Amino acid sequence: MIRRISTKLVLAVLTAVVLPFVVFAFYINEQIAERVTRHVVEQALMGLAKNLANELDSFVVECRQDVEQWADMPLTVEAVTESKWERGAARAAGTTPVATWDANVLAKWAREDTTPANFDRERLYWRASLTGEFDRYVTLKAEYDVLLVVGEDGRLVTCSAQHPGGALFSPEYVGSLFEYDYNDEAWFQDALTQDHIATVDHHVSPFRLLEVNDPSEPSWGYNLGFAAPIHDKNQPDKVIGVVYALVNWYYFQERVGNGVIQETFRGLVPKEKEPSPYAWIWASDADTILGHPKRSLYYQSIVNNVKLPQLTAAVRANADGWGLYPEYRFNGKTKNAAFKRCRPQELGGFGWVVGVGIDNDDIYATADELQSLLLGGTSLVLLMAVGWTLFIARRTTAPILQLQQYTRRVAEGDLDAQVDIPSDDELGALAEDLNRMTRKLKEQQDRLVKAEKDAAWREMARQIAHDIKNPLTPIRLSVDLLERARREQAPGFDTILTRTMELVRRQVVHLQEIAQNFYEFTGGHKLKLEIVDVSDVLDEVLHLHDAWAVELGVEVRRDGESARVMADVGKLRRVFVNLVSNALQAMPEGGTLFVSIERDRDRVRVSFRDTGQGLASEARAHLFEPYFTTKSEGTGLGLAISKQVIEQMGGAIELAPSTEDGGTVATISLPVFEDDADQAG
Repeated sequence: MIRRISTKLVLAVLTAVVLPFVVFAFYINEQIAERVTRHVVEQALMGLAKNLANELDSFVVECRQDVEQWADMPLTVEAVTESKWERGAARAAGTTPVATWDANVLAKWAREDTTPANFDRERLYWRASLTGEFDRYVTLKAEYDVLLVVGEDGRLVTCSAQHPGGALFSPEYVGSLFEYDYNDEAWFQDALTQDHIATVDHHVSPFRLLEVNDPSEPSWGYNLGFAAPIHDKNQPDKVIGVVYALVNWYYFQERVGNGVIQETFRGLVPKEKEPSPYAWIWASDADTILGHPKRSLYYQSIVNNVKLPQLTAAVRANADGWGLYPEYRFNGKTKNAAFKRCRPQELGGFGWVVGVGIDNDDIYATADELQSLLLGGTSLVLLMAVGWTLFIARRTTAPILQLQQYTRRVAEGDLDAQVDIPSDDELGALAEDLNRMTRKLKEQQDRLVKAEKDAAWREMARQIAHDIKNPLTPIRLSVDLLERARREQAPGFDTILTRTMELVRRQVVHLQEIAQNFYEFTGGHKLKLEIVDVSDVLDEVLHLHDAWAVELGVEVRRDGESARVMADVGKLRRVFVNLVSNALQAMPEGGTLFVSIERDRDRVRVSFRDTGQGLASEARAHLFEPYFTTKSEGTGLGLAISKQVIEQMGGAIELAPSTEDGGTVATISLPVFEDDADQAG
């Protein structure tokens, strides 16, 4: 049997063609699964997590803007003033303050849509008008459960009178709002005494609406709170009340259940199957579930209840707040997921952690389908004649090689790559799907790059406008005063003129400094390198700050040897000035500034160590970012420019907490001039 040529040929085909083909096919399948499919899915997960976090941040910003706008409305100020006057008048008359606008009057006014018989138009006009305005807004934007205006005495001035759906509040509910003592609420005290917008994170509110919410949807029972101070129209610095908006958590949960997340991965699974991806929201501690498709997981601990401590650890260890979780198992399924932190509380957000996950079965569904197709093709090859086997093998190998090259290009980041397989079989269909996928990824990448560029330009324009506006304002006011003095022929006109010219000159110098900062940050001024003695430049800078140090009670200790470097002396001097100024500003109550120069082979290190309060851990990660500053004035470009300048000179700069006295250490490292390096060696 084995002597037959046909048998030998079949065996030869099986050995030389079919077996390598099968092995190669499985190899290609693995490459597609790991290098393309998994990589693309991971990037898509990260993109979705970022988009969802941005959407939630935008929603929170919108709520903050709404409550701030209501607090600034003249109608709101008049309503609080009206209520305050009423109570003051009662106290002046020696009677017990009795509000003419209370729960009964509000309910009657709202239900009859007419003026009640005892309605005092002059004394109740503003509160009634504000309630009507609130009702219109609540109907327009359904996410607000109730809007409250509370006077500085902690008593309710007025509130919205109806549910977002249009139904009026029950008299009992309105009565409870008027009877409530808001002095016990932290948000009220925060907004009233600190004069800023106060927020309340995910919580069960005492003002929540239980009478119309669907009990089968647990998210209705939770809220977010936003409070803004109301200022006296005659004394803008005085807070006379607080506006409080109660936002229903249902509308945040609804964004987590957005169908876009599933539709993004629709192409990974067969048409008859629903994709598995879903999203969730964790609290800022990265351990408490606030939003999830399974409402039973609300307020469950990721570490203690869900038993996935590695996920919490991954978020807490990530300094950027954006990345991939380690692969994990949940409910019997192996999953991959990405996370993105929302805007932190100090920037007006809540610091939530948004996650988007998908089952690995979905990730590899396309690869599994390809594997099935390859196995079927292999079985067919075994049943065909040797000639057909060789023919099919060649036709199959060529497109697989193309797919391999294509997947390698895509895996290396070439999203312009396209694979041309002019066939109508499964490989051709796969190639079309992959081409379509990379085109969409390219379009998304282009849109993302454009959006980031636009955002960067907008931020720079905003910062420049803000920094220029500050010195222009006193210039304009001083010029107006000078013009008025000239017009009225004021006796002290010469004095006013001199003072105005001095102020304008100082502000012009400030504008020049701002322009120079932005000019240098953009790299407009090229380095003029020369041999510079670091010790001479440092002594010059310290001498310039002698008077300031004495005024602050700061002792300056200087030690170290001389060293020469190739540097731009002007820019190096400016870097030293920036670091010395920062150190002195960190010690307003006095202290010690240690300045030293050390040689280490071919490097020289200049250190500035202060004994101030040190840097907050949150600020340390952003010190060298443009426009970031912990001061109340300045462009926030000083350290960014310093870092840029030192790196252009071949050096490095770093700021770190001092291990000796709790202050801060700034260290500059520069290469020693070659002649000095040779002598040192």
